[in-house]
Amino acid sequence: MHPPNLLFALVFVAALGVEAASAQPGLGAQGTEGEPHRRQQWLVPAPDPVAAAHAVLFRPSGEGPFPLALIAHASTQNVLRRAQMPQPEYRALAAWLVDRGFAVLVPERPGHGATGGKYLEDQGGCDEADYAKAGRATADAIATAAEFMRRQSFIRPDGAVVIGHSAGAWGGLALAGEDPKSLSAIIAFAPGRGGHANDLPNRVCAPHTLTAAAGEFGRAARVKVTWLVGANDSYFSPALSRQLADAFRNAGGRADFHVLPAHGSEGHWLVESEDGVKLAAGELDRALKARSPNQAKKP
Repeated sequence: MHPPNLLFALVFVAALGVEAASAQPGLGAQGTEGEPHRRQQWLVPAPDPVAAAHAVLFRPSGEGPFPLALIAHASTQNVLRRAQMPQPEYRALAAWLVDRGFAVLVPERPGHGATGGKYLEDQGGCDEADYAKAGRATADAIATAAEFMRRQSFIRPDGAVVIGHSAGAWGGLALAGEDPKSLSAIIAFAPGRGGHANDLPNRVCAPHTLTAAAGEFGRAARVKVTWLVGANDSYFSPALSRQLADAFRNAGGRADFHVLPAHGSEGHWLVESEDGVKLAAGELDRALKARSPNQAKKP
């Protein structure tokens, strides 16, 4: 029998071992490829070392290397809705990108759905929302997943593209301070936080704070942003979105701002549908062609 102190020490070390093991889940592909577009489940690292991010990967035929396109999903402050969130896939957008030679990763960030773990991008309460901190946390999750994928043999280490939606696009604005050699373009669909305050359309928590944070991201920006919003977006209206884009640009960031045609009953979700991607296709094409010739060439 072990002495009590030694037994306690063994139990403590064993517990540390379990925690360490849970902090190092098996990353990479989690199964075989399927349809459409070689769809495959992956686990990729996240800023929270305890939980890896569940992700879906789509890619063209062949061995590559392919340029990477990472799609950053929307979010919500509602804990239950986050927990119930299905794995985001953005299949129409992913298919559009695969057809243009990109490998497309759609990671589910910490605090959402199957990924679980701590919600790192909490903005706080409505009146005292810290939108800059929330955006940087989202950007950190995007960058962590992208860096892991750049080390895969079938991914090119340069010329990646980030396409964000809502809170994911807000993280894209925070990510605009990255090295343009590794991140060649950011396409932001309705970037923002705090929309539908109290579940009411066209209500945004602390819009002046949101505008100030957009300016903060613009001061550090090195990568050009294509900023897109639907004409009938009730989360971040075209008028508010233009104010945010102007704050980003006035602080030094580069952004092309475009209002897309109305889509369905709610333009905020147009990027999730095939019809919505068709509405955005012209601006998407222009954003990708605006990359340098070396970055824009197909593999």
